[in-house]
Amino acid sequence: MATADDHRTYSIRQLCREFSATARALRFYEDKGLLNPARKGQTRVYDARDRARLKLILRGRRIGFSLQEIQSMLDLYDRKDHNAHQMA
Repeated sequence: MATADDHRTYSIRQLCREFSATARALRFYEDKGLLNPARKGQTRVYDARDRARLKLILRGRRIGFSLQEIQSMLDLYDRKDHNAHQMA
């Protein structure tokens, strides 16, 4: 069931502040295909899914996973989410 937080959007500044990350890091993760924020003109607009992915990326980096390993885990997460949506 969707909640109000599912429809909330975040700016790059808000996520950087919340996770103590740099804008450069978020753009790097986007360049590597780990994040895919929507755009309004030149502005990146992150949603709840992007926020959750960023949280997983940063947690994986702290633990010591490579970006490739994190991408594999995110792919599994996406596949699981897609399969659950198909079954509904």
